Amino acid sequence: MISTKGRYALRLMIDLAVNESENYIPLKDISNRQKISEKYMEIIIKDLVKNKLIKGLRGKGGGYKLTRIPSDYTVGEILEAAGEQLAPVACLLPDAEPCNLKNNCPTVAMWEKYNTITHDYFYGITLADLT
Repeated sequence: MISTKGRYALRLMIDLAVNESENYIPLKDISNRQKISEKYMEIIIKDLVKNKLIKGLRGKGGGYKLTRIPSDYTVGEILEAAGEQLAPVACLLPDAEPCNLKNNCPTVAMWEKYNTITHDYFYGITLADLT
């Protein structure tokens, strides 16, 4: 299940794409348009900046903007940058401990196929598609 943080990260990125300009977009403006508290947006923005999906500028004329054009972002990368785990089961997470039961697990192939479908779906949708 995608958390509120992941959904809000998508909304924030869509807002930046739709309102893209030469200028940085103040967090207050994004927050007001999206009806999301500035405090919560700040938490999300830290992850997006850390993953270089957006950049920020402090002070007068400051705010946030995309680092690439909207068609160069995928929903999957945005969700993962916001901390979402797209894998359906823990043993398929990128940093998962090796599972001793994997070779004899009757469900692992099903979960791997589901994981591939989910990954391909979210990585096949761009930010431009959502705008």
